[in-house]
Amino acid sequence: MAKRKSSFLRKIWFVLWRLLLIMTLILLAFRFVPLPTTAFMMQSPYPVTQKWISIDKLPSSISLAVVASEDQRFPLHYGVDFSAIIKAVEQYGDGDGLRGASTITQQTAKNIFLWSGRSFIRKGLEAGLAISLEAVWGKKRILEVYLNIAEFGKGIYGVEAASQHYFKKSARYLTNNQAAQLAVLLPSPQTRDPRDLSVELNQRVIWVERQMRQLGSNYLAPIIKD
Repeated sequence: MAKRKSSFLRKIWFVLWRLLLIMTLILLAFRFVPLPTTAFMMQSPYPVTQKWISIDKLPSSISLAVVASEDQRFPLHYGVDFSAIIKAVEQYGDGDGLRGASTITQQTAKNIFLWSGRSFIRKGLEAGLAISLEAVWGKKRILEVYLNIAEFGKGIYGVEAASQHYFKKSARYLTNNQAAQLAVLLPSPQTRDPRDLSVELNQRVIWVERQMRQLGSNYLAPIIKD
């Protein structure tokens, strides 16, 4: 029995370390080149439109708007915001359902490698991948990839494709208000349109712009200039 268990564990380790090696090589490769696709794009029921744009060509307002809306502690954590996770678990225990609590790094990992839906298994994989992204890519690359692969509408991926679709111009010319309008699409991109926002979402846009001012225009400078 002990020999069988030892043999089984060796087989598991044999598979795991090869998977880890493959994953590391993939992350290293895409540390420098645009991602051709993601798991979410391949699962999309809609035709996919995506246009890659370097973060260095984007106005700082779009990065700041997304961080202000989605993950204000992005420059401070290491891929996983444990305080947010603890709060989400406590709310789950109180019967509120399993909430997101995902950082931008976790959302990036999920979009690239995983699937939609909420479960502790997916959350665990997401957290592990997020920490790996932080170690291999760093903040600037994570933010750049997120801005290029996040869904902003039915089959619309990345801020460049979204800007051209909704505002008929490149994302490099987005105003602060337009950046905030795109940022509020992210929690539910397939049901929202910046050209036809509800009263509540317009209030959310105002809130995001206020958060952008409070964080300051140089909040992400140490990351983007890295």
